Amino acid sequence: MDIEACLRKDYITNQVNDGKRLDGRKFDEYRDMEIEKDYVGEKACGSALVRLGDTRILVGISLNVGEPYPDAPESGVMTISTELRPIASPNFETGPPGGEAIEVARVVDRGIRESNAIETEKLFIEENKVWIVFVDIHALDHGGNLIDASGVAAIAALVNTRMPKYEDDQVIRGEWKGKLPVKCTPVPCTSVKIGDNILIDPSMDEEYAMDARLTVTTTDMMNAMQKGGQGTLKEEDILSAVDLSFEKGKEIRKVIESL
Repeated sequence: MDIEACLRKDYITNQVNDGKRLDGRKFDEYRDMEIEKDYVGEKACGSALVRLGDTRILVGISLNVGEPYPDAPESGVMTISTELRPIASPNFETGPPGGEAIEVARVVDRGIRESNAIETEKLFIEENKVWIVFVDIHALDHGGNLIDASGVAAIAALVNTRMPKYEDDQVIRGEWKGKLPVKCTPVPCTSVKIGDNILIDPSMDEEYAMDARLTVTTTDMMNAMQKGGQGTLKEEDILSAVDLSFEKGKEIRKVIESL
C-alpha cells in the first residue's frame, strides 16, 4: 500500500473514530435506495434496477427448460452469475469473472437458496425436465456495497418474474403463464468494522478502510452469513451487525414487496 493510500485509510478511520462518516450518514443509516422493477420490460422474464447511493445494479431473469440436479430430480434449478463491467469501475476488467464477481454471486445465491425463497418443487415439468432460473447481475456503477445492491435487485426481479408458456416441448418467448413461485423476500445487509465501530452499507471509501465485513441475509429469521476482509470480529460486533441486518432488512423488504 503506497503512502497516499495509507493516509487515505488513516483519514477515514480517524473520521469514523470521531463518530463521523464522510457522507454525513449515521453509522446505522443506509444511503438512499431506489428500486425499479421490470426495468427492461418484456425483454426479460423479470428485471430490476437498484440505485444505492452511487452504486447501480441491473438484474435480469431468464428461464429455460433443462435437466434437474441428480440429487433433486423433481426440483427446479437457480443459477446466479455476476458481471462487473469496466464501465462501472476502473478496477474491473473484461474477461472471466474475478474473485469479487464470484463472491457477489455466491453471497447473493446463498441468501436466496438458504431461505428457500423460490419454491423449486413447483418448477418440475416432467421426468428429467425442470425450469432453470438464470439470475444475471450486472454492475453499472460501483460506489460501494455491491453485495446488498445486487441481492436487493435479484430478489426484486425474482418477485416480479413471469413464467413463460411451455407447450409441445417449446418455450414460447413473450407469452406468459403466471408468476415465478417466490414465497419470501430475503434481504442481505452488509456491515463493516472500522476501528472499533460497526457501520452498515459501506461506501467505496469505507470498504477500502474496513478491517472486516459481515453480510447477514434475513427474512423473519437469519438465513445466511458471510464474512469478508482480513480483520477479526468480536462477538459483540457480530451481534450488532445481526441486529442491524434484521432492522434494515425489514425496512427494505417492505419496499420490495410493495412494488
